[in-house]
Amino acid sequence: MFSGLLDLPWWGYVLTTLALTHITIASVTIFLHRHQAHRALELHPIASHFFRFWLWLTTGTITKEWASIHRKHHAKCETTDDPHSPQILGIRKVLLEGAELYRQEARNHETLEKYGRGTPDDWLEHNLYSRRSMWGIMLMLVIDVLLFGPIGITMWAVQMIWIPVTAAGIINGAGHYWGYRNFQSADASTNIVPWGILIGGEELHNNHHAHIGSAKLSSKWYELDIGWVYIRSLAVLGLAKIRRVAPKVRLNTAKTVCDIETLHAVMAHRYEVMAKYAQSLQKTYREEIAQLKLRMPGLRKVDLKRVKHWLHADATVLSEQEKLKLGFVMQTSHKLNIAYTLRQDLIAIWQRSTATKEQMVKDLEDWCRRAETCGIEALQQFSRSLRYYA
Repeated sequence: MFSGLLDLPWWGYVLTTLALTHITIASVTIFLHRHQAHRALELHPIASHFFRFWLWLTTGTITKEWASIHRKHHAKCETTDDPHSPQILGIRKVLLEGAELYRQEARNHETLEKYGRGTPDDWLEHNLYSRRSMWGIMLMLVIDVLLFGPIGITMWAVQMIWIPVTAAGIINGAGHYWGYRNFQSADASTNIVPWGILIGGEELHNNHHAHIGSAKLSSKWYELDIGWVYIRSLAVLGLAKIRRVAPKVRLNTAKTVCDIETLHAVMAHRYEVMAKYAQSLQKTYREEIAQLKLRMPGLRKVDLKRVKHWLHADATVLSEQEKLKLGFVMQTSHKLNIAYTLRQDLIAIWQRSTATKEQMVKDLEDWCRRAETCGIEALQQFSRSLRYYA
């Protein structure tokens, strides 16, 4: 019986399969995501075409479709127009039917026309990669069987389900449902470590939504973005050029008054600012919610568990029933009322598109004074640290 050109021990087939799927996930995160969808880096034609060819072999992905759908996801995140939001469609549907949601949106010509600009438009794309996407998948099957024999069919099957499960399911599903958040972005994106090696850094989804155009997805020292490691290696070899990374916060502890530098820094780091706001008030929230249990025995426990979420959420994403309950809570707790009101007012400062920079600086300074005279120690400390942004 034909056993393939390569005779490996059982663990050799396992490692080879993992290596092949890892090249695929690296191609997705480097080429499709960071290069094509967001232009966070430039790729040398050699690297760019290798990734296109490999994705044709292992996924049959059409670059324009992938980039279009992903750009629309960011533009319409957590709305009914989002192609794959678990907050709208439910986590079960996105986890189990993520690939079908992708195929469904790929048939939407309006999405491709509106969000597909700048993707490959050459002879190969029109006559091979887009027109005959299944040829690559079938060619990969032939290669796997020739190299590894009958076991190659199993290896090929794993390769075929790898992206639908990890990208279409886990990243699009769990990455907007479970995990931790470094940044208080307007969506529900989360980081889902420790799957960095398997998902190529894409598990740092909240970081990505906070800084969409960054080629680097890690933010904290303990976060591993293996895709960034590969990008840096390609850059050293002259095969990539990094265009953008997330800005770093700079603090000037000598500052005591908000100025134009403060405004620019706060706006550039607004998601991190709001995350620090929530973090600084954790103790206050915990103590006040504990008091609510005594003051409002009629409020269900499940509602009390949701209070903290409501306090961190923008008013626009709350249902009318949630707004009514939150209003009832804030009537009972003066501190929670102040904390929530100041949060909304801080966000409103950088959302006033018609205001001049001078007016926005004044508004920010006024906000800091209100926070420092509100009687809540955590807000006073937060306000003082906000003035340090430079």
